[in-house]
Amino acid sequence: MKGLSLTTPADVQRQLAAAVRGRRKSRRLSRAALERLSTVPASTIKRFETSGEISLRQFILLWQCVDDLASLAELAAERPAAPRSIDEVLAQ
Repeated sequence: MKGLSLTTPADVQRQLAAAVRGRRKSRRLSRAALERLSTVPASTIKRFETSGEISLRQFILLWQCVDDLASLAELAAERPAAPRSIDEVLAQ
């Protein structure tokens, strides 16, 4: 775990659910239409959009229908370590 954060896992779940819902609506997709595109049941989509609860696989299936999977894959990309002191900053 890195540093102190006031963001909770539940906060992130709600943010991801809101992102999928917003993208779905901006594309004028009903839950039934998204079900057909993603193979995720409409009842699961509804539960996700209201509670944030969903399996990772189903989330990925939904995301690929409303956004680019590359944007999601970027979350797993390694990032260079942030400097921990002024000496490390100056050395760069």
